[in-house]
Amino acid sequence: MGGPFFVLPPSMRLTRITFVLLGLFWGSNFIYMKWATEFISPMQVAFLRVLFGFVPLAIAAWHKRAIARSQLRLLPHFLVMAVGATAFYFTAIIKGTAVLPSGIAGVLGGAIALFAAIFSFLFLRTEKLNALMAAGVVLGFAGIVLIARPWESGNSHIDLTGMCWVLASSIVLGLSYIYVRIFLSPSNLPPLALATWQMGLALLVLGALTDFTGIGHILQNWRATAGVVIGLGILGTGVAFLIYYYLLQELGAVASSGSNYMAPAVALLIGWAVGERFGLLEFAAIVLTFAGITLLQIGQQRASGTLASTPGIVCSSLADAEE
Repeated sequence: MGGPFFVLPPSMRLTRITFVLLGLFWGSNFIYMKWATEFISPMQVAFLRVLFGFVPLAIAAWHKRAIARSQLRLLPHFLVMAVGATAFYFTAIIKGTAVLPSGIAGVLGGAIALFAAIFSFLFLRTEKLNALMAAGVVLGFAGIVLIARPWESGNSHIDLTGMCWVLASSIVLGLSYIYVRIFLSPSNLPPLALATWQMGLALLVLGALTDFTGIGHILQNWRATAGVVIGLGILGTGVAFLIYYYLLQELGAVASSGSNYMAPAVALLIGWAVGERFGLLEFAAIVLTFAGITLLQIGQQRASGTLASTPGIVCSSLADAEE
């Protein structure tokens, strides 16, 4: 190791670059959602996101030959994931982000880790809740309460309905971790196959349920159009999944999941850059939420040596979402 003359090998440099890119892609999703919902409905945004996110995944799955006829036996489970962890999750988080500051929405999206920990403790016999994890959950929820400020009786500038939508998306995605652990993990399914099935079926579900009236209004603004097609769909969903698979291979689940820490920070920085302002209470709430998520992740690593981080359900962010 040659001090200032030490040069990282090309593979390590590529890994670090893709790690940063993943955090940037996931964190910027929130501002793209806000731009798009100024012109079209949240469900229309969700449909376009899944459509343009599915294309890179489908190409990669075809190239890797990740889809097999034998996987059809898991079709009911794929459909559950498609409806809950993709169609509902994307629609709910877009609905919430539309009426919240994008930075706040990004921080609330991090609550996925809190709910996943609680559901793991409740439904998985192998999961143990240690002191660090418990402290993380308490701090995380304290941050959420501080953001909501229920004592202000509706005078808060934070939209409580929007908060409920984002938290509902986090709850559903947290439950989906447990569903995958119970019903899909025993099949040792390649993550790329799960993601492709999940996104493809979600595209069919959203296509059947979405009212496409006025969807062309997105074309009225080039920024919103590029944001939803390129930023939110191709890069923030499809390419983000492919990068995550690469990081899983190079770094493992624990290290690669660290990109989840970057996403809320990126969302906050972008929100500040576009003029969103955060008061002292919001800042304290953000610090508490970040501290809670950090303690939770450290506690999980100490308890099991690995994070239950399944890329097929981090459709975000999450997440990423979220992510």
